[in-house]
Amino acid sequence: MPASALASALALALAACGDDGGETESDSGETDTGDAPAYDWGLPEWYPIPAVPADNPMTAEKVELGRHLFYDERISGNGTFACASCHEQARSFSDGLVTPLGSTGDTVPKNSMQLAGAALLGTYTWSNLKLETFEQQALVPMFGTAPVELGMSDLEDEILQRFADDPLYQGLFADAFPDDDAPLTIDNVVKAIACFERTLLSYRSPYDRYVYEGDDSEFPEAAKRGMALFFDEKFECYHCHSGINFTTSFYSSTSGQREIDFQNIGLYNLDDEGAYPAAVPGLYEQTQNPADKGKFRPPPLRNVELTAPYMHDGSVATLEEVLEHYAAGGRLIEDGPFVGDGRVNPNKSEFVRGYELSDEEKA
Repeated sequence: MPASALASALALALAACGDDGGETESDSGETDTGDAPAYDWGLPEWYPIPAVPADNPMTAEKVELGRHLFYDERISGNGTFACASCHEQARSFSDGLVTPLGSTGDTVPKNSMQLAGAALLGTYTWSNLKLETFEQQALVPMFGTAPVELGMSDLEDEILQRFADDPLYQGLFADAFPDDDAPLTIDNVVKAIACFERTLLSYRSPYDRYVYEGDDSEFPEAAKRGMALFFDEKFECYHCHSGINFTTSFYSSTSGQREIDFQNIGLYNLDDEGAYPAAVPGLYEQTQNPADKGKFRPPPLRNVELTAPYMHDGSVATLEEVLEHYAAGGRLIEDGPFVGDGRVNPNKSEFVRGYELSDEEKA
């Protein structure tokens, strides 16, 4: 494919494991404990400490309980589905599907977002201004009914009893919430999972060692070329994919204001007025502002080679196709239910304007 060389270079550059009107800053009502005294994050000096709600300080015991709950299918209403069902560790805590299925078979209309580094995001899910913490976000898959994901609604007592009957969980809840007379509650389930998710951090990639520690021993010339192109004004990638997580959505224990960003990248234009498919209208669903049609939060690019397919609806299969989309300045759909020219979407970001790759740049 014509963009394969650049895609490979970018994937290697961003691999981890080991000024547009869409961007705003928000003062958060959240009070943060930052690096809680009882918890050792074990992070390098250059990596930001995630923000932590004051009512849920980090402890090793809560993280351990949350880890067990995250992978346990008994947390779902029908006992067949876990958080990890849509967030697989081997895929940077995404799932490799275009769009996921919930525990009862409902189709979830948006692609599963990766969780690696998500503790540093300004908001959660693809297009929601109000979900600012893991604790708030967790309630959506747990209790949402349209679609059903974990399917916990009206089954809370039954689900808690499953864990109450397990001696392992009796001890884990008691250790995680020693001041609670009855620690086995849904509120504590949420708090423990949130603590675990805050530890899913990515900071050992060749890119990290090169940029933050000055070690280029595992960062080849191809990756350096890809990095230079990524940060070049010609391609505009970094305007929406910057900072520690390669996204303009950011918040940490020391960042002060919460950075919030939603962008329209010209994937659809159903009515020549910027409309996106009804199931995924973007930020417009919440704000009802026509200018927000098709706007979604720029996803982090850490571990990007593991998180295909791409975009909010999983409609772009490969990194090469992602680059081709931006090279075209948007997507033209000529048949099917979503006919329209995203290239002329009136809400499209000014940074999505198309480009050409020279032979040298492709190499």
